[in-house]
Amino acid sequence: MKPTLAQAAVATLHPANPHQRYDFAALCQSLPALSAFLLTTPAGETSINFADPKAVKALNQALLVYFYQLNHWDLPEGYLCPAVPGRLDYLLHLQDLLQQSHQGKLPKRRHLTVLDIGCGANLIYPLLAVRALGWRAIASDIDSQALAHARQLIAQHQLQQQIELRAQPDSQAIFDGLLKPGDYIDVTLCNPPFHSSAAEAASGSARKRQNLGLASDAAALNFAGQSHELWCPGGEAEFIRRMIRQSQSIGHQVYWFSCLVAKKQHLPALQQQLREVGVTESRVVEMAQGNKQSRFICWSFLTPAQQQLWRQHRW
Repeated sequence: MKPTLAQAAVATLHPANPHQRYDFAALCQSLPALSAFLLTTPAGETSINFADPKAVKALNQALLVYFYQLNHWDLPEGYLCPAVPGRLDYLLHLQDLLQQSHQGKLPKRRHLTVLDIGCGANLIYPLLAVRALGWRAIASDIDSQALAHARQLIAQHQLQQQIELRAQPDSQAIFDGLLKPGDYIDVTLCNPPFHSSAAEAASGSARKRQNLGLASDAAALNFAGQSHELWCPGGEAEFIRRMIRQSQSIGHQVYWFSCLVAKKQHLPALQQQLREVGVTESRVVEMAQGNKQSRFICWSFLTPAQQQLWRQHRW
């Protein structure tokens, strides 16, 4: 039985998310190294310094050990360290989407396959999809070093039967050339590059450090990330537009496509593009993590008859 969690993480996560509050005593039992980063807030509660990248990494490692038995999760220096509660939230909302598409019934978990576009070295979405939800995953990336580390994580946790890695050799391709003729994907996900240039990404990191009251050269690792993780020409809007264009050719192999959208002002143009490419259905799912509002857009090319066949044969 999981402990009563004692310290607030975020108050507005998905109701099924177990990370609403943190029990640091229990987490430190799973990962003793976390205890070195504990502090007492002015309100007298136990917490960590969320501006300290080492503390944040240790907290995420402890969550992965305690809740998901991912005892060997680590990151190469310079790669993004994901926040486990928010990553799980995206997956839980996708699970709701699939359930709504199946007349309110949860599809058989062992049959569900998620495709992660840009899995990174952290491999966090596939790992959580397998361990938290019981799905299988296909994970892709353009970065050979990231894939090498992801392959190591898979081997260390003996998940070779549940997670398949695929390299995307073309940096401008997202779906093109990625799926095989016999692949059927229940849902795709993506956390796209946010910024439109390296300079914009650097400026964003500087603002974060300033907001946290840090020196200009302090805690840089807290905002680490390889260039392709942080920016691409045109930023997230152009990346998602490219994703939508490329999704057309594999629309019969995927039930739902989805992608996070950080800037709400991008939604009208993206929804217009979806209408232009002929999707049969699209939705915007709102999420919230503390004071941060987020969302993902999802779309499908399947006709009602194709959806019914999909449910009969896969779910």
